[in-house]
Amino acid sequence: CSELSAGAVRGAGKESESENKLDAETASDSESKSEFGGSAPVPTSDDTPEVLNRALSNLSSRWKNWWVRGILTLAMITFFFIIIYLGPMVLMTIVMCVQIKCFHEIITIGYNVYHSYDLPWFRTLSWYFLLCVNYFFYGETVTDYFFTLVQREEPLRILSKYHRFISFALYLTGFCMFVLSLVKKHYRLQFYMFGWTHVTLLIVVTQSHLIIHNLFEGMIWFIVPISCVICNDIMAYMFGFFFGRTPLIKLSPKKTWEGFIGGFFATVLFGLLLSYVMSGYRCFTCPVEFNNDTNSFTVDCEPSELFQLQEYNIPLVLQSVVGWKTVRMYPFQIHSIALSTFASLIGPFGGFFASGFKRAFKIKDFANTIPGHGGIMDRFDCQYLMATFVNVYIASFIRGPNPSKLIQQFLTLRPDQQLHIFNTLKAHLVDKGMLGSLEDA
Repeated sequence: CSELSAGAVRGAGKESESENKLDAETASDSESKSEFGGSAPVPTSDDTPEVLNRALSNLSSRWKNWWVRGILTLAMITFFFIIIYLGPMVLMTIVMCVQIKCFHEIITIGYNVYHSYDLPWFRTLSWYFLLCVNYFFYGETVTDYFFTLVQREEPLRILSKYHRFISFALYLTGFCMFVLSLVKKHYRLQFYMFGWTHVTLLIVVTQSHLIIHNLFEGMIWFIVPISCVICNDIMAYMFGFFFGRTPLIKLSPKKTWEGFIGGFFATVLFGLLLSYVMSGYRCFTCPVEFNNDTNSFTVDCEPSELFQLQEYNIPLVLQSVVGWKTVRMYPFQIHSIALSTFASLIGPFGGFFASGFKRAFKIKDFANTIPGHGGIMDRFDCQYLMATFVNVYIASFIRGPNPSKLIQQFLTLRPDQQLHIFNTLKAHLVDKGMLGSLEDA
């Protein structure tokens, strides 16, 4: 309102023609702003199962919500264990489904806000851009991790070779469709929604793609970060529920410092314990690779040093406290401290960001998919931020050159190129003293 008033004051002393233009633009702004954060919120309803409503009818709303959230949290954790047991392919499918549902929830908010304008092609173009971006990212993944299979099948090889050009052509088609759909009275509104769709794609699709990349590094890089976020969410809620007194941030009035700090220590301890248990199993620590002979995923390998027990000296300051001089632990447990610290200290800011978004549109939750928890996006707002951190962490501190991928690419070269690389490598190894002289060879 202050912006509109200032605009009116500035326009008062101008020529009538420019004043009319300013008034029209201001009115258009006012209309669109009132729709963005208008008084009519997106409706939400209580979708708590009737069985739970009857069983908990004698409790206060505070304790009723506690039990509903607790019961459904256990149900979601059980489902999480089941999909882990079913293997990496099912996990990738679930990630894809979660991505689509999160995109749907955010786009639906935009559609509900702007439905009165009857903007042409808004939802159609939104889903079209989702398809384009997924085609690009998953096409890159298939080319990277299924290189031998792609080179073996002629149609896949052609699609792989021109993948980026095809992706760009698809996006360009959607871009032209958007330009053709522009309506004179709603230019600004349509560009708002164009930006809305693309920011949603950046937040949802890109992050889910990174989650799948983390999964290919080993299921432990998928399970531990997600579990740390879940643990922090639960423990921060528990500490806040029973001990919370000091508000943490205005965006989320129910969040407290007691819950934030308690969740941090509980998550770090949980991360250490979970990492110790999982580091002993190859099915969790080995990279997920595609076996060309069996045409299936395999998770069998010799564990790297990251997942082999090593002995560490305890600092002198702590030796008198714990009574030990050394401790045996997996190197991955040290990395888990970084993961759990991020999950508990920085991860919640993804939730605060989502809270600010919901407050801007005067809604309680993104949807009513999970009673007591809101929509899928309400549960994954911190997970997406965590996925980016894990991917950056792996690329910066863990991942090294992959010999198998280099060999796969080498085998696709022409014979003369292969021979040139062979001679260059041989000369290099001779110079290093790792092979006999070229004359001896």
